[in-house]
Amino acid sequence: SQSEQQILSSKLECVQSIKDGVLAEAKCTESNLVTLLPPKGSRAKTKTESSLKLFQVETEALYKKVDSEDLYVTSMLYEREEIEREVTGEEVTELVWKLCLAHSMSFETADLLMTLVFELRHLSLKALKALWQRSSFKCRDNWQPLIDALPTCATEACVVLMKEIIASGEVDEDKVEYFFWSFSFIPKPTSGMIESLAPLLMSPGASQSCFLGVTALLHRFCSAYLSCDAVPAVQSVVRTLGTFLGGNCTVQDTERIRKMQLVLKAIGNAGLAAASLAPLLGLCASLKSNPTEIRLAAIQAFRRIPCSVRVSDLLPAGD
Repeated sequence: SQSEQQILSSKLECVQSIKDGVLAEAKCTESNLVTLLPPKGSRAKTKTESSLKLFQVETEALYKKVDSEDLYVTSMLYEREEIEREVTGEEVTELVWKLCLAHSMSFETADLLMTLVFELRHLSLKALKALWQRSSFKCRDNWQPLIDALPTCATEACVVLMKEIIASGEVDEDKVEYFFWSFSFIPKPTSGMIESLAPLLMSPGASQSCFLGVTALLHRFCSAYLSCDAVPAVQSVVRTLGTFLGGNCTVQDTERIRKMQLVLKAIGNAGLAAASLAPLLGLCASLKSNPTEIRLAAIQAFRRIPCSVRVSDLLPAGD
């Protein structure tokens, strides 16, 4: 809590002297105050002083001429050459084994994991399923490289496999949450992804991240494709969300109020895809017998629905 004492307090002060555009001297003092565990009140303090001083400058090395032709503007995004050869499931399985054997904090591990992500993008759903059967084991410290790589893969085949892994209950709950949140960052969603994920909304234990992850994917899909409301997969998700609302969002007990708030937040997440629910949202917001938090959530669900779609007389003035 905020009232508790801060465990670590650090301070760094530096004084720099610059002469003729060159750093001549720098003096720094760093102090750290650490509050230890019981006995209460015990502390440890460290203080480090450092000093750097310029002794000489070699004139010829002070400025280096750069040919303007060698300079160019480029994106900071990570670039990687596309794999031209055909990638096999056996090769990817071997790569997972290498990751298990590599030191978890090494540059080699980072490079192997990146290679795994790019190679997964070249595998079909059938090949991915076979890979999962061979590579679903855990390495040291219960690490599963394939589970960490799948969310970054972002292909339809990877999403379908993640959905099947979620439905099977083969992975820990925190990894399932990791899968759901990754759906929000898929750059080019497909209708196949949405069709695959839609049934998860109807599962008894569907979590908040399930509703928000799937509807965020829906929003991104509809931001890229015109008339997305005509896509059967989109219609399926919207129908499911509408079913949860009932006729006018009427709920009684606290648990159902929470679930209704979640569904309304998910509809707001979906945005234009859920525009057909606008009349129903209006009823939910205008019904005075609904709890205030439900009426507010219904109004907030309009946040991504364009003004041209909203029906003003569904929210009478003064209500």
